[in-house]
Amino acid sequence: MPANAPMPDLGEVTVPLISFVRPAYRHYFSGLPERPNYRMRRYNFAGIPAFMPLVRAFLDTCAAAKETDYRYLFTLLGSELANNAIRHTLSGQPGDGYSLLVHRHRTGLHLACRDRGGLATKDARLVPKPDGLNLSAESGRGLAMVNAFASEWGDNGNAEFRMVWFYLAYDLTGSQWNTSTDD
Repeated sequence: MPANAPMPDLGEVTVPLISFVRPAYRHYFSGLPERPNYRMRRYNFAGIPAFMPLVRAFLDTCAAAKETDYRYLFTLLGSELANNAIRHTLSGQPGDGYSLLVHRHRTGLHLACRDRGGLATKDARLVPKPDGLNLSAESGRGLAMVNAFASEWGDNGNAEFRMVWFYLAYDLTGSQWNTSTDD
């Protein structure tokens, strides 16, 4: 084929996301509490938004032995940390990624998201936007949700290699999730 010939249309291929997971780790994404006594799970994710269903499956599986509200909240908050890593750090650049590390404790789950940082120039702690829970806001709700719904949260303040974490108690102590009253 001559060098200046047009490139033929290659079409599109759909590949199941689970094909990107090594067989030894597939149980991390099953959604089943087949190994409820784990102490720690860690997985490295590519910094591509298309992998978010895998992230949610991983988080949901980590909390699979708990009730629906807890699973939903843990998955929601963890997804926010992963989205922030993709959107606001070098982890979202081509070829980069981030890690999610879940520690199971007797009283709750602790999730740490470790990313490449790099877009901020100075070390500083993260602060949620004051109006972050405003439903009409187009963005900026992630850290505000983590602040409101996690039992505890924080970050290492390092601009180059950021680690943001939260702890969610099984009984949701410290969370605003169950503070509404039914009339």
